[in-house]
Amino acid sequence: MSAFLSADSLALLIAATLSAGTVVALAALGLLINERAGVLNLGAEGMMLVAAIAGFATGVTTGSDWLAFAAGALAGAAMAAVFGVLVIWLNTNQYATGLALSLFGSGLSAFVGITFTQEHLGERAHFAIPVLADIPFVGPALFRHHPLVYFAMALALGMTWFLMRSRAGLVLRAVGESPESAHALGYAVRPIRLLAVVVGGALCGLAGAYISVVYTPMWVEGMVAGKGWIALALTTFATWRPARVLLGAYLFGGVTMLQFQLQGNGVAIPSQVLTMLPYLATIVVLVLISRNPTWIRINMPASLGKPFHPGA
Repeated sequence: MSAFLSADSLALLIAATLSAGTVVALAALGLLINERAGVLNLGAEGMMLVAAIAGFATGVTTGSDWLAFAAGALAGAAMAAVFGVLVIWLNTNQYATGLALSLFGSGLSAFVGITFTQEHLGERAHFAIPVLADIPFVGPALFRHHPLVYFAMALALGMTWFLMRSRAGLVLRAVGESPESAHALGYAVRPIRLLAVVVGGALCGLAGAYISVVYTPMWVEGMVAGKGWIALALTTFATWRPARVLLGAYLFGGVTMLQFQLQGNGVAIPSQVLTMLPYLATIVVLVLISRNPTWIRINMPASLGKPFHPGA
């Protein structure tokens, strides 16, 4: 127990929490953009899996992490674009199409990834912010992370400003709340929704590439392990607010890392119980917030999941 409570262990736990939470934060922020525009995409898991193998394969082939992230983002954006065309222009059911996308992504990533199962990435770079990284406790906990960790934080803040203060953000919210009114004012609802879906897919792809290139630098079939579904639930938990998404992502990351900390310190709890803790915590949170449906309805975009027909 003294080892568990030591400053070094706590600093490592905080650092691991931020790293684990970044995966869910990036994906959830992408899904939040989709949903603010009125489109519900249940295919995050599939997009993240395809992006994970695309990023890993690019990293192995080129040796460049940044090209790997670009490949992951492009893979996620491409899958999201297909989804967007289907649900926005062809008016397919958003729920069924999203589930199909998730299943397709899972199968495609497993097929493509067969040849990369035994591959390994090159030497991993170590990042640290000069001076700040040398501060006892605070340095190892907060200032020795991959740049994408800080990018996720900045993205949440920037997205808050974009949605609440910028003209483009207000238009996006109007499209999600009342596409008929936005269309009557002369805004191109369908292209705006498609752009939001593609941007959201790119962020989900970035999250998938982060998993296979940084978080767990390898390829294993199904390695996203439900994080896409967690990200989807997180948008509801955060009531569609970016800052709350970031907080919820770190909560999930903390619970995820706590299980390894407990196992490493020999806590007498079955490993299966510890493994299910992050998902159990998500279910408990969803149950608690679902007890007040009025609260969710007030914060939820009014046209979420509803198709829009310009001529109707």
